[in-house]
Amino acid sequence: MSNTIPTPQAAAGAPDYAAIKQRQQASWASGDFAIIGVTLQPVGELLAEAADIRAHEDVIDIAAGNGNATLAAARRFARVVSTDYVPALLDKGRARAEAEGLAVTFRVADAEALPFADASFDAALSTFGVMFAPDHQRAASEMLRVLRPGGRIGMANWTPDGFVGQLFKTIGKYVPPPAGMVSPARWGEEAYVRALFGQGAEQVHGQSKVFNFRYASAQHWLQIFRDYYGPVHKAFAALDATGAGALEQELLAMLERLNTAGAHSLVVPGEYLEVIVSKRRG
Repeated sequence: MSNTIPTPQAAAGAPDYAAIKQRQQASWASGDFAIIGVTLQPVGELLAEAADIRAHEDVIDIAAGNGNATLAAARRFARVVSTDYVPALLDKGRARAEAEGLAVTFRVADAEALPFADASFDAALSTFGVMFAPDHQRAASEMLRVLRPGGRIGMANWTPDGFVGQLFKTIGKYVPPPAGMVSPARWGEEAYVRALFGQGAEQVHGQSKVFNFRYASAQHWLQIFRDYYGPVHKAFAALDATGAGALEQELLAMLERLNTAGAHSLVVPGEYLEVIVSKRRG
Protein backbone atom coordinates (compact mmCIF):
# COMPACT_ATOMS: atom_id res chain seq x y z
CA MET A 1 0.00 0.00 0.00
CA SER A 2 1.36 3.41 -0.95
CA ASN A 3 1.95 6.01 1.78
CA THR A 4 1.76 8.87 -0.72
CA ILE A 5 -0.66 11.64 0.18
CA PRO A 6 -3.02 12.02 -2.81
CA THR A 7 -2.60 15.23 -4.77
CA PRO A 8 -5.73 17.05 -5.98
CA GLN A 9 -5.28 15.67 -9.48
CA ALA A 10 -4.86 12.09 -8.27
CA ALA A 11 -7.78 12.39 -5.88
CA ALA A 12 -10.29 14.04 -8.16
CA GLY A 13 -9.33 13.70 -11.81
CA ALA A 14 -9.36 16.99 -13.70
CA PRO A 15 -11.80 19.57 -12.29
CA ASP A 16 -12.64 22.65 -14.33
CA TYR A 17 -10.19 24.91 -12.53
CA ALA A 18 -10.95 27.92 -14.72
CA ALA A 19 -14.65 27.79 -13.86
CA ILE A 20 -13.91 27.21 -10.18
CA LYS A 21 -11.55 30.17 -10.11
CA GLN A 22 -14.09 32.44 -11.76
CA ARG A 23 -16.63 31.45 -9.13
CA GLN A 24 -14.11 32.02 -6.35
CA GLN A 25 -13.16 35.46 -7.64
CA ALA A 26 -16.81 36.50 -7.62
CA SER A 27 -17.16 35.14 -4.09
CA TRP A 28 -14.16 36.97 -2.64
CA ALA A 29 -15.08 40.18 -4.46
CA SER A 30 -18.54 40.12 -2.87
CA GLY A 31 -19.16 41.55 0.58
CA ASP A 32 -16.11 43.33 2.03
CA PHE A 33 -13.52 40.85 3.26
CA ALA A 34 -11.28 43.63 4.59
CA ILE A 35 -13.69 44.25 7.47
CA ILE A 36 -12.95 40.72 8.68
CA GLY A 37 -9.42 40.56 7.31
CA VAL A 38 -8.04 43.33 9.52
CA THR A 39 -8.94 41.31 12.61
CA LEU A 40 -6.49 38.63 11.43
CA GLN A 41 -3.47 40.97 11.50
CA PRO A 42 -1.85 39.17 14.48
CA VAL A 43 -1.51 36.07 12.29
CA GLY A 44 0.51 38.05 9.74
CA GLU A 45 2.87 39.34 12.42
CA LEU A 46 3.43 35.88 13.87
CA LEU A 47 4.03 34.45 10.41
CA ALA A 48 6.59 37.12 9.52
CA GLU A 49 8.49 36.23 12.68
CA ALA A 50 8.27 32.49 12.04
CA ALA A 51 9.57 33.02 8.49
CA ASP A 52 12.38 35.24 9.85
CA ILE A 53 11.63 38.12 7.48
CA ARG A 54 14.56 40.56 7.44
CA ALA A 55 15.35 44.04 6.19
CA HIS A 56 16.24 44.34 2.49
CA GLU A 57 14.86 40.91 1.58
CA ASP A 58 12.57 40.56 -1.44
CA VAL A 59 9.25 39.20 -0.18
CA ILE A 60 6.06 38.31 -2.03
CA ASP A 61 2.69 38.06 -0.28
CA ILE A 62 0.56 35.71 -2.41
CA ALA A 63 -3.24 35.91 -2.32
CA ALA A 64 -2.61 38.78 0.07
CA GLY A 65 -6.19 39.91 0.55
CA ASN A 66 -6.12 43.22 2.40
CA GLY A 67 -2.44 42.81 3.22
CA ASN A 68 -1.87 41.39 6.69
CA ALA A 69 1.35 39.55 5.85
CA THR A 70 2.26 42.38 3.46
CA LEU A 71 2.23 44.96 6.25
CA ALA A 72 4.03 42.64 8.66
CA ALA A 73 6.90 42.14 6.18
CA ALA A 74 7.06 45.83 5.24
CA ARG A 75 7.26 46.77 8.93
CA ARG A 76 10.40 44.66 9.04
CA PHE A 77 11.87 46.78 6.20
CA ALA A 78 11.65 44.09 3.55
CA ARG A 79 10.95 44.96 -0.09
CA VAL A 80 7.41 43.65 -0.47
CA VAL A 81 5.26 42.81 -3.49
CA SER A 82 1.64 42.26 -2.49
CA THR A 83 -0.45 40.19 -4.93
CA ASP A 84 -4.05 39.07 -5.23
CA TYR A 85 -6.49 38.34 -8.05
CA VAL A 86 -9.18 40.61 -6.54
CA PRO A 87 -8.15 44.24 -7.26
CA ALA A 88 -10.52 45.67 -4.65
CA LEU A 89 -8.70 43.77 -1.91
CA LEU A 90 -5.34 45.12 -3.08
CA ASP A 91 -6.82 48.62 -2.90
CA LYS A 92 -7.59 48.01 0.78
CA GLY A 93 -4.03 46.85 1.39
CA ARG A 94 -2.64 49.84 -0.47
CA ALA A 95 -4.63 52.25 1.70
CA ARG A 96 -3.34 50.56 4.85
CA ALA A 97 0.27 50.70 3.65
CA GLU A 98 -0.05 54.36 2.70
CA ALA A 99 -1.54 55.19 6.10
CA GLU A 100 1.57 53.74 7.75
CA GLY A 101 4.00 55.23 5.23
CA LEU A 102 5.15 51.79 4.10
CA ALA A 103 6.64 51.32 0.63
CA VAL A 104 4.91 48.33 -0.95
CA THR A 105 4.40 47.30 -4.58
CA PHE A 106 0.88 46.03 -5.37
CA ARG A 107 0.22 43.76 -8.33
CA VAL A 108 -2.87 41.92 -9.54
CA ALA A 109 -1.76 38.30 -9.90
CA ASP A 110 -3.09 34.76 -9.84
CA ALA A 111 -1.45 32.47 -7.28
CA GLU A 112 -1.39 29.71 -9.90
CA ALA A 113 0.34 31.82 -12.56
CA LEU A 114 2.57 34.38 -10.86
CA PRO A 115 3.90 37.02 -13.30
CA PHE A 116 7.44 36.94 -11.95
CA ALA A 117 10.67 35.36 -13.11
CA ASP A 118 12.14 32.27 -11.49
CA ALA A 119 14.10 32.93 -8.29
CA SER A 120 12.79 36.49 -7.81
CA PHE A 121 12.19 36.43 -4.04
CA ASP A 122 13.86 35.48 -0.79
CA ALA A 123 10.57 34.64 0.90
CA ALA A 124 6.92 34.03 0.05
CA LEU A 125 4.10 34.51 2.55
CA SER A 126 0.40 33.71 2.56
CA THR A 127 -2.14 34.05 5.35
CA PHE A 128 -5.28 32.07 4.54
CA GLY A 129 -4.84 32.92 0.86
CA VAL A 130 -3.03 30.41 -1.35
CA MET A 131 -4.95 27.63 0.39
CA PHE A 132 -8.04 28.71 -1.56
CA ALA A 133 -6.40 28.39 -4.99
CA PRO A 134 -8.28 25.50 -6.66
CA ASP A 135 -5.23 23.76 -8.18
CA HIS A 136 -3.19 23.03 -5.07
CA GLN A 137 -0.25 21.43 -6.85
CA ARG A 138 0.14 24.27 -9.33
CA ALA A 139 -0.03 26.88 -6.56
CA ALA A 140 2.66 25.07 -4.56
CA SER A 141 4.87 24.79 -7.65
CA GLU A 142 4.51 28.51 -8.36
CA MET A 143 5.52 29.43 -4.83
CA LEU A 144 8.66 27.34 -5.17
CA ARG A 145 9.43 28.63 -8.66
CA VAL A 146 9.56 32.31 -7.72
CA LEU A 147 11.80 31.63 -4.70
CA ARG A 148 15.58 31.73 -4.75
CA PRO A 149 17.40 28.54 -3.66
CA GLY A 150 17.27 28.38 0.13
CA GLY A 151 14.29 30.74 0.25
CA ARG A 152 11.42 30.35 2.72
CA ILE A 153 7.69 29.95 2.32
CA GLY A 154 5.55 30.92 5.29
CA MET A 155 1.86 30.00 5.31
CA ALA A 156 -1.06 30.16 7.72
CA ASN A 157 -3.74 27.64 6.71
CA TRP A 158 -7.02 26.78 8.42
CA THR A 159 -7.19 23.13 9.51
CA PRO A 160 -9.93 20.66 8.50
CA ASP A 161 -11.15 20.11 12.06
CA GLY A 162 -10.78 23.68 13.30
CA PHE A 163 -13.55 26.27 13.37
CA VAL A 164 -13.14 27.51 9.80
CA GLY A 165 -12.83 23.94 8.51
CA GLN A 166 -16.12 23.15 10.27
CA LEU A 167 -17.65 26.33 8.85
CA PHE A 168 -16.88 25.27 5.28
CA LYS A 169 -18.13 21.74 5.88
CA THR A 170 -21.40 23.19 7.16
CA ILE A 171 -21.77 25.53 4.19
CA GLY A 172 -20.99 22.62 1.86
CA LYS A 173 -24.04 20.73 3.13
CA TYR A 174 -26.27 23.51 1.80
CA VAL A 175 -24.21 24.78 -1.16
CA PRO A 176 -22.00 21.91 -2.39
CA PRO A 177 -18.52 22.84 -3.68
CA PRO A 178 -17.72 22.39 -7.39
CA ALA A 179 -17.31 18.81 -8.56
CA GLY A 180 -13.83 17.43 -8.03
CA MET A 181 -12.63 20.32 -5.86
CA VAL A 182 -10.32 19.30 -3.03
CA SER A 183 -11.01 21.09 0.25
CA PRO A 184 -8.79 24.13 0.89
CA ALA A 185 -8.47 22.90 4.47
CA ARG A 186 -6.17 20.09 3.27
CA TRP A 187 -3.48 22.78 3.37
CA GLY A 188 -3.94 22.64 7.13
CA GLU A 189 -2.51 19.10 7.20
CA GLU A 190 1.29 19.05 7.45
CA ALA A 191 1.62 15.72 5.61
CA TYR A 192 -0.42 17.07 2.70
CA VAL A 193 1.73 20.20 2.50
CA ARG A 194 4.86 18.03 2.47
CA ALA A 195 3.44 16.06 -0.45
CA LEU A 196 2.55 19.21 -2.39
CA PHE A 197 6.05 20.69 -2.15
CA GLY A 198 7.72 17.31 -2.55
CA GLN A 199 11.36 17.22 -3.60
CA GLY A 200 11.43 20.99 -4.03
CA ALA A 201 11.42 21.41 -0.25
CA GLU A 202 14.50 20.86 1.87
CA GLN A 203 12.52 21.17 5.09
CA VAL A 204 8.85 21.54 6.10
CA HIS A 205 7.97 22.51 9.65
CA GLY A 206 4.38 22.84 10.81
CA GLN A 207 2.98 24.11 14.09
CA SER A 208 -0.63 24.16 15.24
CA LYS A 209 -1.77 27.60 16.35
CA VAL A 210 -5.02 29.27 17.33
CA PHE A 211 -6.60 32.55 16.29
CA ASN A 212 -9.49 33.62 18.51
CA PHE A 213 -12.51 35.03 16.70
CA ARG A 214 -13.86 37.71 19.06
CA TYR A 215 -17.35 39.10 18.54
CA ALA A 216 -20.17 40.44 20.70
CA SER A 217 -22.35 37.37 20.22
CA ALA A 218 -23.11 34.52 17.85
CA GLN A 219 -25.67 36.75 16.13
CA HIS A 220 -23.04 39.49 15.76
CA TRP A 221 -20.59 37.06 14.13
CA LEU A 222 -23.32 35.84 11.79
CA GLN A 223 -24.25 39.37 10.77
CA ILE A 224 -20.65 40.33 10.01
CA PHE A 225 -19.82 37.16 8.09
CA ARG A 226 -23.13 37.08 6.24
CA ASP A 227 -22.68 40.68 5.10
CA TYR A 228 -18.93 40.78 4.44
CA TYR A 229 -17.26 37.34 4.16
CA GLY A 230 -17.57 36.30 0.52
CA PRO A 231 -18.11 32.52 0.91
CA VAL A 232 -20.76 32.97 3.62
CA HIS A 233 -22.34 35.93 1.81
CA LYS A 234 -22.62 33.95 -1.43
CA ALA A 235 -23.92 30.83 0.32
CA PHE A 236 -26.84 32.68 1.85
CA ALA A 237 -27.54 34.46 -1.45
CA ALA A 238 -27.79 31.09 -3.21
CA LEU A 239 -30.39 29.67 -0.80
CA ASP A 240 -34.12 30.16 -0.58
CA ALA A 241 -35.68 31.34 2.67
CA THR A 242 -36.01 27.81 4.06
CA GLY A 243 -32.43 26.86 3.27
CA ALA A 244 -31.07 30.17 4.56
CA GLY A 245 -32.97 29.75 7.79
CA ALA A 246 -31.66 26.24 8.29
CA LEU A 247 -28.06 27.30 7.59
CA GLU A 248 -28.41 30.22 9.98
CA GLN A 249 -29.62 27.98 12.81
CA GLU A 250 -26.87 25.44 12.23
CA LEU A 251 -24.18 28.12 12.23
CA LEU A 252 -25.54 29.73 15.38
CA ALA A 253 -25.62 26.35 17.12
CA MET A 254 -22.01 25.68 16.10
CA LEU A 255 -20.90 29.08 17.38
CA GLU A 256 -22.63 28.58 20.71
CA ARG A 257 -21.08 25.12 21.04
CA LEU A 258 -17.56 26.42 20.37
CA ASN A 259 -17.86 29.66 22.34
CA THR A 260 -15.41 29.79 25.27
CA ALA A 261 -16.49 33.20 26.60
CA GLY A 262 -19.77 32.47 28.33
CA ALA A 263 -23.09 34.19 27.83
CA HIS A 264 -22.01 37.81 27.41
CA SER A 265 -19.66 37.69 24.40
CA LEU A 266 -18.25 35.33 21.77
CA VAL A 267 -14.74 33.91 21.62
CA VAL A 268 -14.31 31.00 19.21
CA PRO A 269 -10.83 29.43 18.87
CA GLY A 270 -9.89 28.89 15.23
CA GLU A 271 -7.10 26.36 14.75
CA TYR A 272 -4.64 26.92 11.91
CA LEU A 273 -1.39 25.40 10.73
CA GLU A 274 1.59 27.72 10.61
CA VAL A 275 3.98 26.07 8.18
CA ILE A 276 7.48 27.11 7.11
CA VAL A 277 8.95 25.52 3.99
CA SER A 278 12.62 25.88 3.04
CA LYS A 279 13.33 25.56 -0.68
CA ARG A 280 16.06 23.13 -1.65
CA ARG A 281 19.32 24.89 -2.47
CA GLY A 282 20.37 22.76 -5.39
